[in-house]
Amino acid sequence: MSANAVAAPIASDPQLPAPSDPAWLALKEAAIELQDLQAQDGSVPEAADRERASALAETITSAIAELAPRFPHDAEYLRLLQADFHAWAGTGFGVPDFLDSLVAFQPQRDRSDGLQHLVVFPMYTQNGSRNRFVEAVLVEVVWPEFVADLEAGEYSNRLFVPIRFLDFTPGYATNSAVLFPETVSMREIPTFTWGAIFADREAARFRRVLDAAAKVTNLELPADAAELAADQKLAQETFVMWDLIHDRTHMRGDLPFDPFMIKQRMPFFLYALEELRCDLTAFRESVKIEADPKATPETRRHAKLVQYAVVFDRIFRFAITGGRVRNYDGLGGQLLFAWMHQHHVLHWTDTRLTINWTRVPDVVSALGDAIDELYWRSIDRPKVAHWLAAYELVSNTVTPHPASAWSKGPNALPLAGTPREVTDQVLDDEFPLSMFYEALEKKMRAVIQSTAGITGETALNHRPDTAA
Repeated sequence: MSANAVAAPIASDPQLPAPSDPAWLALKEAAIELQDLQAQDGSVPEAADRERASALAETITSAIAELAPRFPHDAEYLRLLQADFHAWAGTGFGVPDFLDSLVAFQPQRDRSDGLQHLVVFPMYTQNGSRNRFVEAVLVEVVWPEFVADLEAGEYSNRLFVPIRFLDFTPGYATNSAVLFPETVSMREIPTFTWGAIFADREAARFRRVLDAAAKVTNLELPADAAELAADQKLAQETFVMWDLIHDRTHMRGDLPFDPFMIKQRMPFFLYALEELRCDLTAFRESVKIEADPKATPETRRHAKLVQYAVVFDRIFRFAITGGRVRNYDGLGGQLLFAWMHQHHVLHWTDTRLTINWTRVPDVVSALGDAIDELYWRSIDRPKVAHWLAAYELVSNTVTPHPASAWSKGPNALPLAGTPREVTDQVLDDEFPLSMFYEALEKKMRAVIQSTAGITGETALNHRPDTAA
């Protein structure tokens, strides 16, 4: 670092909550200022900015050293984190490489409820920003006892780390609800051993959107669903259970060879089916758990709530969140809504939405079964044939765009060409919103936008009756 880069002394105050600690506040302020000097790849490209960057990096490392005693479980990671900052500054602030500290950060090894972590990396935030800026976030593990029992039994998932926000830099003042190691700037890709999901943000935005959507559609919520919408802690724990099962499902079942479709350019509706498959597996497993007399009353209660959460989050928030360019999560929500409507468990009559909850488990499970059948047959099919079968499954329920080449059948597609040429025929908005969803989106737009940056804490201070 520059000889002139001397950080002001920072005195940590362990008597204060971590978000109020002067060392954290100094770290956060320095990270935010450093972001203004960074290019998208994380480097500091202007030579004139590097002396200031050195001073800011020194402030950050000094603050990390002051805060480290709060996090003895992360001692080696925090030591290497300071070393990575020093190395980055020492090489002139090129593209940052924080592999060493990332590999040392292993939050999945201790998922004690309430355990806190200080996370500082140059990274992009999924569904937030594509800039690999230095971001800092204080998090706390959410690990209810009933979830620990599920994970120790039939639903093992050693990589899954549910967390909640304590404080964060601007990259997380967005729709991002995940903390994934693959977003960090590093020289090579290691074997990833954890993935963290912000259950408080998921729960908070779910509650706000459900409250408003129920009012807009005149939907009468069942008593336990209404309680879910009203109680942040209850919703947060419900999402942890949902995410536990969803996350492990990506690599389980009769799958295509690469269910994540990593580094492959495939039609976006295949991503929609994969994410929906995992959610519907969580739904079906929750139906099973709810009926299991060996499960505790608390576990069975949350299993029922997971079913409400999957249905309502998918048909309300997912379907109308984000743009209309290859919005695979949006399509998944549209598909579930249309499937339920066409199987006569969801009704839009006299401008009122009603749901026949006694039939919902069978009907929703049947959609999961149909996707499972598609996957089971996939390994016997050529790639493009699998794509066509997937398109048929979706388009039999959700109406494609009238201009779609895919909707006209195989003879309208360049099947003798490359898979990419076939994929290129998929419209950005291959499955437009229905008239119902167009109207709902207009009424819900402000509510959806208001959930960006939401946390469990801000949700607790929010008045649901003013959401819409």
